[in-house]
Amino acid sequence: MLPADRHESEPWLRLTLIPELGNAALRKLLREFGSPERVLAARRVELQRLVAADIAAQITAGGNADGTQQALEWLADSANAIVTLAEADYPQLLLQTADPPPLLYVKGRRELLNRPALAVVGSRNATSQGLANAENFARALSDAGITIVSGLALGIDAAAHRGGLAGMASSLAVVGTGLDVVYPARNRALARQLAAGGALVSEFALGTPALGANFPRRNRVISGLSRGCLVVEAALQSGSLITARFANEQGREVFALPGSIHSPLAKGCHALIKQGAKLVESAADILEELQLAATPSAVLSAVELDPGMARLLAQLGFEPTDLDTLCARCGMGADVVSALLLKLELQGLIANLPGGQYQRVR
Repeated sequence: MLPADRHESEPWLRLTLIPELGNAALRKLLREFGSPERVLAARRVELQRLVAADIAAQITAGGNADGTQQALEWLADSANAIVTLAEADYPQLLLQTADPPPLLYVKGRRELLNRPALAVVGSRNATSQGLANAENFARALSDAGITIVSGLALGIDAAAHRGGLAGMASSLAVVGTGLDVVYPARNRALARQLAAGGALVSEFALGTPALGANFPRRNRVISGLSRGCLVVEAALQSGSLITARFANEQGREVFALPGSIHSPLAKGCHALIKQGAKLVESAADILEELQLAATPSAVLSAVELDPGMARLLAQLGFEPTDLDTLCARCGMGADVVSALLLKLELQGLIANLPGGQYQRVR
């Protein structure tokens, strides 16, 4: 960031870092006084008409100076940025929601905040098939020009981020901690990949630890940045259903993948479908509902496949199939089929499932 940007960020930081000053109260102050500089310059008696006396006292004392200095030092890294409500590139979809954060901390590609995006969420304890579905849907949608938004949690979130990063439009993670804290720690490598090729976003101050109350707040930002929300696997009490509820309240489309009637992780998705969520079987279903066309790079051309790959793909359906069955269908040896399967998997056209089975995904 340039020094001018750091200077412009400072009054926003001083106010947003006052712990007792919530988003709604800060927006009220901004409407009354017009800018954070004018809020900080206001007399205590003026402020006390809008906020409690102790908050007014903190504002007239200059806000949170120590936290502000820490954030300004963080901004010295060119990968880091702060985006405020006053800036033209504040995410426009989020601005239209009932509770947009006055300030966002961003690490990585700031421009992704205003790209067409879809939230992909689900269970932390996902099945192997659920993980494959999340990653493959995310990869296909990213290749179609849709940035994948999720919450950096284990399970479906992490798989969705991997798929988004592998595609053209990348992925961004909205986290429930400060951006100098990675939670869960097991996703530290994924967080580095997102910072390098996508983005990490938070409304929470640097140093904020993983607190349970912050994650539902994070979920409203995940849905608020997105055109819609896809739930891949979810139990009836899953936190991903909170994201779906926020999406519905924000006027976003809600999508759900169906599953087995016997699976606890399908019950949340089935409940959403009963409530009006769109049942989806492919990325094309989502693109059609959102009235978005796939970009040319997302169109699979037959010339991209050599004859052996095309032949094998034609024999591989969307149901799991083992190697011996594929060899019998294609009339080719196991070594040849195995090599072709690897090529198809690297192109994101098939998934390698547990138990030595393969499934077409595109």
